[in-house]
Amino acid sequence: MHEVAANGARIPAIGLGTWTLKDDQCSDLVSHALAVGYRHVDTAKMYDNEAAVGAGIKASSVPRDDIFLTTKVWWTDLAPADLERSTEGSLKRLGLDHVDLLLIHWPNARIPLEGTIKALNRMRERGLTRHIGVANFPTRLLGEAIALSDAPLVANQVEYHPYLDQTKVHAACRAAGMAMVSYCPLYRGGGLLEEEAIRSAASRLGKTPGQVVLRWHVQQEGVVAIPRTTRKERLVENAAIFDFQLSDAEMTEINALTKANSRICEHDFSPGEGWD
Repeated sequence: MHEVAANGARIPAIGLGTWTLKDDQCSDLVSHALAVGYRHVDTAKMYDNEAAVGAGIKASSVPRDDIFLTTKVWWTDLAPADLERSTEGSLKRLGLDHVDLLLIHWPNARIPLEGTIKALNRMRERGLTRHIGVANFPTRLLGEAIALSDAPLVANQVEYHPYLDQTKVHAACRAAGMAMVSYCPLYRGGGLLEEEAIRSAASRLGKTPGQVVLRWHVQQEGVVAIPRTTRKERLVENAAIFDFQLSDAEMTEINALTKANSRICEHDFSPGEGWD
């Protein structure tokens, strides 16, 4: 599996996103993903599936040290003592003694970032996570988080797909040596996979439109994609993107789709006008 180097971490470039997956379906998909070659699994306290993810990891024959596992602390749990409790709770549900990457799931303007980042660093110092990072941080907040952290942040996980321009966030991540991890990398609904720029590349390469979009992600420096699927056959398809390359012209044509500026994940607690 191809990896992205990020401030001491080596993050597999394709991972399994588990948002909305639950119970046995989640466990089975995690176990199957590991069986077919995945080495990167993403979960979060808010997904309410950490126990199922942990069960899927245990059911697989892949050694724990070969798996890059991410979980996240929800935006309401960012006060230092709450972050610590959240992390300990996540590990208990996962049935593991550490994760590979612990992220702040969303920023919270009501809780001082300094205390949150200090607590995040303590989780690393205690060995509860190997690496730390953030998610859904626009560039201004990302810069603050980097400045406040003793240990290097290794990733900013953000919504990213050809309908959403994340040029500024991507540039900020690269300047700091961080990975940018794309969630919702295939968008959801709304015709992305029908776009001519994507379909023509798929036709030329003998690949599916979904594979072309995932290749577009990982062909960008420092970008990791974590597509979610409910279908086992799709797992193999999503990972089979390292035996071909998009041309510069195809990358440019797909990049042009970002003019749609369509964001899926917007909540009342999102940065809102603070987005880049």
